[in-house]
Amino acid sequence: MKWNDILGWFGKANPAQDQIALNSGYQVPSDAKIIFSQSFDKLESVNRGTNLIVSAAASLDFDVKEKVIDGSVVGVRQKTVYNLLNFRPNPYQSTQEFRTHIYTDFILEGNIFIYFDGAFMYHLPASKMTVIPDAKTFVAEYLYNNITHFKPSEIIHIKDLSSDSVYRGSSRLMSADRSIQTLYKMQNFQDQFFDNGAIAGIVIETDNTLSQLAKERTILNWMTKYSVKNGAKRPMILDSGLKLKSIGDTNFKDMDFDVSIKTHSTKVLTALGVPQVLLDGGNNANISPNLRLFYLETVVPIVRRFTSAVEHYFGYDIDVVTSNVSALQPDIKEIAAYHSTLVNAGIITPNEAREELRYPMIEGQDTIRVPANIAGSAVDPTQGGAPKKPNDNNAP
Repeated sequence: MKWNDILGWFGKANPAQDQIALNSGYQVPSDAKIIFSQSFDKLESVNRGTNLIVSAAASLDFDVKEKVIDGSVVGVRQKTVYNLLNFRPNPYQSTQEFRTHIYTDFILEGNIFIYFDGAFMYHLPASKMTVIPDAKTFVAEYLYNNITHFKPSEIIHIKDLSSDSVYRGSSRLMSADRSIQTLYKMQNFQDQFFDNGAIAGIVIETDNTLSQLAKERTILNWMTKYSVKNGAKRPMILDSGLKLKSIGDTNFKDMDFDVSIKTHSTKVLTALGVPQVLLDGGNNANISPNLRLFYLETVVPIVRRFTSAVEHYFGYDIDVVTSNVSALQPDIKEIAAYHSTLVNAGIITPNEAREELRYPMIEGQDTIRVPANIAGSAVDPTQGGAPKKPNDNNAP
């Protein structure tokens, strides 16, 4: 039995674990508001920002090296893990589809839950998953929809940051909840404003006092002659000498709607970690550095959370491959000069440089090159000194 298992069995791995489990409650369900999943379908900034992150993260592959620790499962080969992560997570989904689902959950819910049956990985929607804390280890079990039970050894759990829970992460949209609510209210106001005909199209004035029946007949005759379906508005009748006077702005430009919407959309994108300049587009010199920043500070950290959880589960050294992301690569000339310097300085072998550049290995290129400007004594300590003269007694 492993030493960590022994410690966990006697409850000494974390002396405060029983209190942590007690404070977390019997169950830890999703804390993401339903508005976050709805906002993905209704709000342009949420949808576009989420799409940028998910698409970028899903395009990154993984490199699997030798085994470094005893993972949660045993008997899974290195090649199997490589194929699961890069080619075939399960028989029913492509790699891109699988990655898209899990990273979307990470953004909207703050959590990823993956079930491993010993051969394939399956995505479990995070909104339906409940974590059951354990007083000795960490997690007692996982529940899907409060019906299906999963053992901790069957689940790979990736969570984002949370200010109040060690068992579940929080959605990044939580901090932008106020902006999302405001955008909803602005959209609803605009819809009701036009649907209710708040802008008077036709106003009929008369100094006479009309009965209610006369008003209704006049309006009915007008609507019969000018169909509302064709864009005509219901007329307004002002009698008894009443005059129409505007007391408020009815122009969306005057009400500053466009500026307000853009401001709140920028706040949503900031919460997600997407620079606004990437959505503005156009001929902007700041796009390239902001795109690099987007990958370095948003996309890659999310993917590294995934690789860390998978490393802990399978026990292999796993890293994300960024060599095919142009935004993260320096100029080609700089790459060539960097690797040439390392090889010629005797720091790495030519084949090690080729491996970093993802070129095939070449036979006979596995030895360190000795720099040509190093004196003989640096190569062979038995040699050295000034060259021997022919009349020297020790000269050959």
